[in-house]
Amino acid sequence: MGKKTISQPVRGSTSGRPIMVLLDVLGQRWTLRILWELRGEPLSFRELRSRCDQLSPTVLNERIKKLRELEIVEHREATGYRLTEAGAELGEKLLGLYDWSERWWV
Repeated sequence: MGKKTISQPVRGSTSGRPIMVLLDVLGQRWTLRILWELRGEPLSFRELRSRCDQLSPTVLNERIKKLRELEIVEHREATGYRLTEAGAELGEKLLGLYDWSERWWV
């Protein structure tokens, strides 16, 4: 993975450290849901929007654009949006949080 850039400044940080960029992106509404829905299979824009409770097309486009800039999501004409190798690796890390939350919430 090479050095990434993002088109907008990171909220709450002037350092530009990678963890701050990641937390900023993941903290935006709908981003985690999009990643969660893409964890199993590629989805078309319409399928992804449907799985995200009819998220507005504008917001979905914004989130996908940012995730593509960061090479977490990619688009293939034949199959739709899917996680990149880096996105799948991030998903594995997030599954650890999912498992923890399931044990904690009992």
